[in-house]
Amino acid sequence: MNNRYPLDPNTIAVLAFDGISLFHLSVPCLVFGEDRTEVGVPRFNLKVCAAESGPLHSTAGVNVAAPFDLDGLHEAGTVIVPSWRDPAERAPQTMLTALRQAHARGARIVGLCLGAFVLADAGLLDGKAATTHWSSASLFAQRYPQVVVKPEVLYVDEGDVVTSAGTAAGLDCCLHLLRRDWGAEVANRVARRIVLAPHRQGGQAQYVEQTLPVSGADHRLSRVLDWVQHHLDQVHNLDALAERAAMGRRSFTRHFRQITGVTVGQWLLNQRLAHAQRLLETTDHSMDAIAQVTGLGSAVSLRKHFSTAFGTSPTVYRKQFLQG
Repeated sequence: MNNRYPLDPNTIAVLAFDGISLFHLSVPCLVFGEDRTEVGVPRFNLKVCAAESGPLHSTAGVNVAAPFDLDGLHEAGTVIVPSWRDPAERAPQTMLTALRQAHARGARIVGLCLGAFVLADAGLLDGKAATTHWSSASLFAQRYPQVVVKPEVLYVDEGDVVTSAGTAAGLDCCLHLLRRDWGAEVANRVARRIVLAPHRQGGQAQYVEQTLPVSGADHRLSRVLDWVQHHLDQVHNLDALAERAAMGRRSFTRHFRQITGVTVGQWLLNQRLAHAQRLLETTDHSMDAIAQVTGLGSAVSLRKHFSTAFGTSPTVYRKQFLQG
């Protein structure tokens, strides 16, 4: 293992390989590769590194000329594998070895979509939770029984390794990394520039193949969700929300799950916790005040739910992000 290279948290290495999807390659490049310093976003040193020798062919028929080889991983604080060309094919040993060495040096390793297969082949997910594209989740679970597969979520953050669900969930994952490292405002500024919701709640279960006609009920429900997000300090119950949507309880519950991928209670808790995160990052409000405005009731309840969801306390979270 080579320890001569100090890790730079602002250096992001993205692996490119033969048969890569241009969309998946563009996801981390879009989030980390653009100069957005004029709106207060840090400038990242993005390195696209060829994992294989020779010309790299994309699935779109366009060749990719990566400016770096695997040595470009040496100083990267984060290494991203943007999907993989075939879940049935094991990644080259040189790629797996480079990922193991980067991880051993302290780099965070990220597998977007089918990139989770590469991380699992490298042994980086053993004993940890992970996700991947829903269509390959069963295969993933069969092949890697030592990994806890979570096919219902958009991404899983285990600290030193991160995995995302399919395709567009890679954008959610990259924005999450920005939020984790730099706070909500930086992630929100990038999300606004690429015209994407800064934080999608729910999971990829809502994207599994199914026929869901767009109905008037869906539009009414969307309006209710928007209203609730602006009134999180109030008490909400299922019957009152169904009545506001002019729907029966059972119909409301069914449509809600189809749109959000989670239950009403879980969605509401997610919204309240996301609002609490923003307030902790950007204000000096007391825990009691944040608990009240987010509808979490008390500081005790805030600490309990926050610690369960994020594995840390609100106080520690605030110290990490709040700018003095």
